[in-house]
Amino acid sequence: MNLEKVRELQQNAEQVRTGGKGTARRKKKVVHKSAASNDKKVQSNLKKLSVTSIVDIDEVNMIRDDGTVIHFKNPKVQASVPANTFSVSGDRYNKQITEMLPDILNQLGTESLVHLKKLADYAANQFNINGKDDVPDLVGNFDEASKKESKREECEEEQNEEREPKEALLDVEQREHKPLEA
Repeated sequence: MNLEKVRELQQNAEQVRTGGKGTARRKKKVVHKSAASNDKKVQSNLKKLSVTSIVDIDEVNMIRDDGTVIHFKNPKVQASVPANTFSVSGDRYNKQITEMLPDILNQLGTESLVHLKKLADYAANQFNINGKDDVPDLVGNFDEASKKESKREECEEEQNEEREPKEALLDVEQREHKPLEA
């Protein structure tokens, strides 16, 4: 090995020691923060506010200005009315307002309904980009065209009724004259 590297490593080792030659090296202090400790702190602060649990709440939806919804299913809800504080805890899901539409309509306020209307207009504009509709413009009188068409259909039906017996007879005659294949 290279002697210079060995000397350099020994100097670094001496700098890290806290005591003499035979003592252990100092340990790096690592601070681990977990979500559980944060929850404990929040719960202890809520306890100071004397919150009460509200039971039988199936879901909580918080609607943001950008059209997304923070959805809590079966949350733990706590409230402190004197402190005007509400706590919602549980598993949360970020969803678009359009994903929750049929069920969330009765929960929407006026601002959210305006936002939903803007989304619907935007979607309609995206669907008809060029401004061309799939429905053609009607030209002329519709009643006259339908009368002509119904007369034409009646004439075709009468002609088909006259042809059917003759065609049936021809089919029977053709079958009788064909030789049987063995």
